[in-house]
Amino acid sequence: MGLRGEAAIVGIAELPAEKKQSGPARSTLDQYAHLAKLVIEDSGLPASAVNGLVTHGIQESEMFAPATLSEYLGIPLDFGERVDLGGATAAGMIWRAAAAVELGICEAVLCVVPGSLMLPRSQRAPATPAHPLWYGASSGKYGSPQAEFEIPYGNVGQNAPYAQIANRYAAEFGYDPRATAKIAVDQRTNALSHPDAVFHGKPLTIDDVLASPVIADPIHMLEVVMRVQGGAAVLVADAALARRSRHRPVRIAGFGEHLAFKTPTYAEDLVRTPIARAADRAFTMAGLDRSDVDMASIYDCYTITVLMSLEDAGFCPKGTGMQWVHDHDLTFRGDFPVNTAGGQLSFGQAGMAGGIHHVVDAARQVMGRAADAQVADCDTAFVTGNGGIMSEQVALLLQGA
Repeated sequence: MGLRGEAAIVGIAELPAEKKQSGPARSTLDQYAHLAKLVIEDSGLPASAVNGLVTHGIQESEMFAPATLSEYLGIPLDFGERVDLGGATAAGMIWRAAAAVELGICEAVLCVVPGSLMLPRSQRAPATPAHPLWYGASSGKYGSPQAEFEIPYGNVGQNAPYAQIANRYAAEFGYDPRATAKIAVDQRTNALSHPDAVFHGKPLTIDDVLASPVIADPIHMLEVVMRVQGGAAVLVADAALARRSRHRPVRIAGFGEHLAFKTPTYAEDLVRTPIARAADRAFTMAGLDRSDVDMASIYDCYTITVLMSLEDAGFCPKGTGMQWVHDHDLTFRGDFPVNTAGGQLSFGQAGMAGGIHHVVDAARQVMGRAADAQVADCDTAFVTGNGGIMSEQVALLLQGA
């Protein structure tokens, strides 16, 4: 049971990462329209071929997001879906789009994630006050477990919970800060060959990482994502359209998804994550082994996330990731390329678009379009999405057609 590998990524688009938006600020709807236009043009297919859309949400309308986008883009839909999986949203979009295509519900599906969600400004009507985020908590509304049992005690946000995970890992397996720093350094090396990365032209050493301020022990500043402006989009289409597309189609060969909890307060085990089940399902569905993977695009909000994802996805035994990282070259020239455009650590995290960056990076490699950062003979890519605090996990296996 699962995908047959008939649906393929036929177009990709990604805006350059910028610390500050260089052009005029776009509303969420305008960002969707701009990215949709870019990805359709990239595919070489007519806009009339698109009849499906998957979204996370739009600032302009709390409800009816797919219908609002259908109306604004002028694209009638046979399939509309809204996905809410945090950083795993984008990877979750891709397999849902592929499933809709394989079921014959639609022929081509837009998966668009803008880099920021903003309303258009009005001189006549004041902006609606934003709800407080309570230092990174996702729900401060009365009745939510987070509002009742976590916000009052301060266990909110992302830095502290990921530091808790790192400390628990250290207690169980030991901790080598030079290994986690090497993840950031190898990804920065990749970003140096990708001109759209926010840290392009800015090399990094392990000593630089370890000299950067500690944000939440043991996590240093240069082991944390860099927030940027940007956005990305992917177009998924059926086999007939894929044959007419401009680039090498990238088949969605397998996927897995597993949600185990929302916040680490309720995690049964902080260092054994849901990516294990998601990855096993993806490899089984695709009929592939870990040794078949030519590059991995791993969600990298923190360096510890990459290390634990590599372990739990089965690329090295649990607890051996620190030594495994030392023993492997994770750059695009290396024996196990990871996040070849720099990842969110060095390309940049454009809000919710951070997750779709990993899909675009993998598809670009399999298409053979990564220019100076191209992995030689890249046919199979492994992608992860991570939502919450290692709580919502999606794995994808992509293969060249």
